[in-house]
Amino acid sequence: MSLYDNAVLVLKEYGDQEELRQVYLEHLETHPDGLWKACADGHITASALVLDPERGRVLLTLHRKLRMWLQMGGHCEPGDATLAAAALREGTEESGIPGLTLLPGGPVRLDRHHTPCAWHLDVPYAALAPAGAVEAISDESLDLRWFAYDEVADVADESVVRLVEATRARV
Repeated sequence: MSLYDNAVLVLKEYGDQEELRQVYLEHLETHPDGLWKACADGHITASALVLDPERGRVLLTLHRKLRMWLQMGGHCEPGDATLAAAALREGTEESGIPGLTLLPGGPVRLDRHHTPCAWHLDVPYAALAPAGAVEAISDESLDLRWFAYDEVADVADESVVRLVEATRARV
């Protein structure tokens, strides 16, 4: 199965945000290249909210270009077999934490937002950090920091707050 086929399947099986889900599916239907950064009309991205439920906290990155506290994430790459694999790769690369595991159940929610390169149709997953995980800042970050669940609203925008809430409902 190609990454494109996987993305369509994941989105068809996603059971929430019906209107936005349809926008994603229509995007892929009209843009066979809709997973790739080169698609100027926007592209599917994958992200991972890294959490440590034992300590009631999430790891956010201060994105170098956007200068906002966000979950780890970004563009799909040709080597990604699935959206989940892309999210896990992004989470691992940007957090510096090996051994992340995705929460079961597929994407946590969908989030469409405009960036300097194009519209991002993001498919966020949640990733559990292993016990004793130590983060390491990547080239894409200005900072990387753990925040208690109730601190996220003080530093991040509403999309990240909603992602944390939806993730906590699954844990």
